[in-house]
Amino acid sequence: MKHLISSTAMLMVTTTLAYAQTPAVPDNLEKLSNFQSTGTTEFTVIEQKGEFADGVKKNLERIKLPEGFKIELYAIVPDARHMAVGPQGIVTFVGTRKDKVWAVTDRNKDRVADEVKDFAPSLQFSIPNGPCFSKDGFLYIAEQNRVLLFPAAEFFYESPDVAAFNLVKKGELIPPEHESFNHTARVCKIGPDGKIYISLGQPFNVAPAESLDTFKEHGIGGIIRMNTDGTGREVYTYGIRNSVGHDFHPVTGELWFTDNQVDGMGDDIPPGEINRQTEAGQNFGHPWYGGGSIRTTEYEGQEVPVEVVMPAVEMDAHAADLGMTFYTGNMFPARYKNAIFSAQHGSWNRTTPIGARVMVTFIDEEGKATSEVFAEGWIDENGEYLGRPVDVAQLRDGSLLVSDDLAGALYRISYEGN
Repeated sequence: MKHLISSTAMLMVTTTLAYAQTPAVPDNLEKLSNFQSTGTTEFTVIEQKGEFADGVKKNLERIKLPEGFKIELYAIVPDARHMAVGPQGIVTFVGTRKDKVWAVTDRNKDRVADEVKDFAPSLQFSIPNGPCFSKDGFLYIAEQNRVLLFPAAEFFYESPDVAAFNLVKKGELIPPEHESFNHTARVCKIGPDGKIYISLGQPFNVAPAESLDTFKEHGIGGIIRMNTDGTGREVYTYGIRNSVGHDFHPVTGELWFTDNQVDGMGDDIPPGEINRQTEAGQNFGHPWYGGGSIRTTEYEGQEVPVEVVMPAVEMDAHAADLGMTFYTGNMFPARYKNAIFSAQHGSWNRTTPIGARVMVTFIDEEGKATSEVFAEGWIDENGEYLGRPVDVAQLRDGSLLVSDDLAGALYRISYEGN
């Protein structure tokens, strides 16, 4: 990363100043919901070439992959978090933990983005981390405390004014008094039942006893689902600390999700988790368990009042497992079909950093899962992060995109072997 920073210092300073001086955007949702113009005309367009991009490419030379695979820079995308690939394959929408959603376009289909600009710049977003698409092309964006619906995002993205509606009004996703700066990166996916599933991380390291009833009622520390018109909200999953990635098995339709586990218990415990949910209402152990079968200090010795589903896979402690997707493409070798590709963001307070890699999890016919490293090298020999993967998404050609919010980039992993 030293090479990347030193070679782009002036560009980064200029970009940061321009970004910081951009005036606050009024919330124009009411106008857009009525198909009215807001008068907005400006986009923020991100330069895709130059020293910064060259520095990111240089770091990618360090990444190790299985034989036959290669990784390349796909796009420079500031603060890139979770991704949603449009069903028509025209645009990939990328959320952030700030106030931007980016539209990434590969116009000439050379598998490198030609244009990155902000999506719906006439709207004021608030931690729009989680975009997801329905099969019929409706884009949903899960924010800190709102869910927005864009019925024709792939059609309107070229305009600063985009048809936009509330799915869940601001302040109604969770009670406003429980809004927090911590664990507010929401993600969403449309399930095989046609409902939208949204994760709601609870804001504490370990949820306090006095908050548990309220959290249970609203699905905080869980995953909720609702119809795609916003009706029929219910809590589907309980006992989660902070899940920032979920997807549905392409064959069984079961929900699988990552979960970030408790800090402050040491470098090597508790384990991170990939979980498998087989029916509605299951509980996955937080706050009585810190990760896997490790009890939290705060609840140690107390009787666990619920039946707990243990992880399908225990991951390395503090590797920070985030976004995940089931692989359904045809580009990769057959062994990867229906496997989970997941991003490990990397530890923020472990003595020796771990993570910052892409994992692959294979699931056998009985549902038993095993994980192994797929792509690594974003931690250098000095223990410094060269990148921090956040999410994995599949392009229509079967290649994978990996987002990185430290480098501010998307990478494309493809297969050229036999």
